[in-house]
Amino acid sequence: MAELHIHGSRAVLAALIAALERIDGLRAAEPGEFTRRAFEHGKIDLTEAEALDDLIHADTERQRRQAMRQLNGLLGDRARDWRRQIIEASALVEASIDFADEGDVPSDLVGPALERVGALLSEIEGVLAVQGRGERLRDGLVIAIVGPPNVGKSTLMNQLARREIAIVSPRAGTTRDIIELHLDLDGYPVTVIDTAGIRESDDPVEQEGVRRARARAADADLRLWLVDAQARSLDDGLEDWMAQGQAGFWVIRNKVDDLTSVPERMLPDRGWPCHWISASSGAGIPELTAALVRFAGTFFADETSVITRARHRTLLHQAAGNLRAAVSSPADVEIVAEHLRAATHDLGRLVGRVDVEDVLGSIFSTFCVGK
Repeated sequence: MAELHIHGSRAVLAALIAALERIDGLRAAEPGEFTRRAFEHGKIDLTEAEALDDLIHADTERQRRQAMRQLNGLLGDRARDWRRQIIEASALVEASIDFADEGDVPSDLVGPALERVGALLSEIEGVLAVQGRGERLRDGLVIAIVGPPNVGKSTLMNQLARREIAIVSPRAGTTRDIIELHLDLDGYPVTVIDTAGIRESDDPVEQEGVRRARARAADADLRLWLVDAQARSLDDGLEDWMAQGQAGFWVIRNKVDDLTSVPERMLPDRGWPCHWISASSGAGIPELTAALVRFAGTFFADETSVITRARHRTLLHQAAGNLRAAVSSPADVEIVAEHLRAATHDLGRLVGRVDVEDVLGSIFSTFCVGK
């Protein structure tokens, strides 16, 4: 292996690549080829290969730590241990079938095997019981800034970004489309969405903006509903959300600098958190940011989650289902043996030792060239 350090000039790089291409048998590596070779030669399993991909694309310290835990075998080691124990239990069941007439084979092999399987099932179900926070840490928390027009949504977006990324104008309805901002909040990956002001309009462009705002806000993990600090009641648009039973709302009362008198600071209906800020001057922004960090910490409550991808959860659900079926039918030994074989297969697919050709291409295609 040779490692070449060259100047960053595009012309120098192009000349070097052209010279290398003239060497017989030399070619550029495919995306993820080195990692795939390591996987195919048994140096790493599929969960560790996925973890390397997560590490490459990690934007925050917490994402990096999660990827490193997975790269060090957080899930793969446990899956291999579970699979080994299932194979051992399966061997006892198979022996009770194949050597039932042999005098030196104990008559009751299925009972001890199912006791072990029951303990494994409880352990796997405990892992599955942790909600998909590990998966979500890869994608991040989504926060939508919503509310009526001209209440300071874009100004708040700029405050959180600490730079001007959204156009601010005293004219209502300036924001027509979705603007996204990716933040690192104390190591938590957060996407903040600025949306069009929600109101009735005859303008078809603004109507489309309002429709998109409602759709994106409905999918967000947390919605910050901005209203004027002097508002005596919440806007009718918020009442629509209440009627839909939407959860995950904070009310943000903006423009506290314009208050001529301080209204009674009552929490909104249904006990939603309420924050008082001035998006223009920055008053209350540090407190709001700290509250968002605490919310993210609660949202990603279990950083040690073993499951970090939907593929992991799906295969563990399948394995748990097969173990549950085996435990529930102890009288039919052949059925028990078949369910144990299926569970072994599920865990083998999880670490990439059996029947995973269909997923290899999609996984390694996301890697850097040659990584």
